[in-house]
Amino acid sequence: MTTDISAAEWQTRVDLAACYRLAAHFRLTDLIYTHITARVPDAEGHFLINPYGFSWEEITASSLVKIDVEGNKVGASPHNVNPAGFTIHSAIHRANHDAAWIMHTHSRAGVAVATTEEGLLPLNQIALQFHDRVSYHDYEGIALDLSERDRIVASLGDNPVLVLRNHGLLTTGATAAQMFNTMFYLERACEIQVATLSMGQPLRAVPKDVARHVANQYAGSMGEDDDVALEWAAHLRLLDRIAPDYRE
Repeated sequence: MTTDISAAEWQTRVDLAACYRLAAHFRLTDLIYTHITARVPDAEGHFLINPYGFSWEEITASSLVKIDVEGNKVGASPHNVNPAGFTIHSAIHRANHDAAWIMHTHSRAGVAVATTEEGLLPLNQIALQFHDRVSYHDYEGIALDLSERDRIVASLGDNPVLVLRNHGLLTTGATAAQMFNTMFYLERACEIQVATLSMGQPLRAVPKDVARHVANQYAGSMGEDDDVALEWAAHLRLLDRIAPDYRE
């Protein structure tokens, strides 16, 4: 297959397959549902998505399906795609060029937080990196209605995180590393929030000025691209040890 596509697309396929395997490793899957997508870097209006029916442990670079923003398959593939995945992801891909990578999950902690009125709370250091960086989209049912795409984009705005109320989490990024890093720590923040509230103890609030300060710290030296790149390299070394076939 590598002889039929560009080197840039193949690298995107490898990185996207890595995201799926990492999500499976960190238990961020919902069987064969939900999606991670990537824009094909040298093909305007095309992006890659998982083959519908595959578990995320099975996904490889060559099994990913290339489609356009209208949901049509581009090139030969025996696999279908999930219409709901196409609706949510194509909405952002076609509207926001910076969001080249999009990850959507239905994790237990993520859906729990998405179901609460206040959403993600500024309860701890990990959650504070998302202070003023989270958007919310009201639940409209299973995402099969293409008219919802404009509303999803409007809800996301300029933030890298969208909490789909009563549904799940969504993160974006210019690279696979940025997108996955954001989802990993968003999921961790949700897990900590669920654990904290389950104790039924009084909460110690973080003052708003401190919350802003910590968010700025994350956006500064704590959030430099080099740190994210180091994380991503460590993730790939993990996969090379436990599931090297993702590159196939």
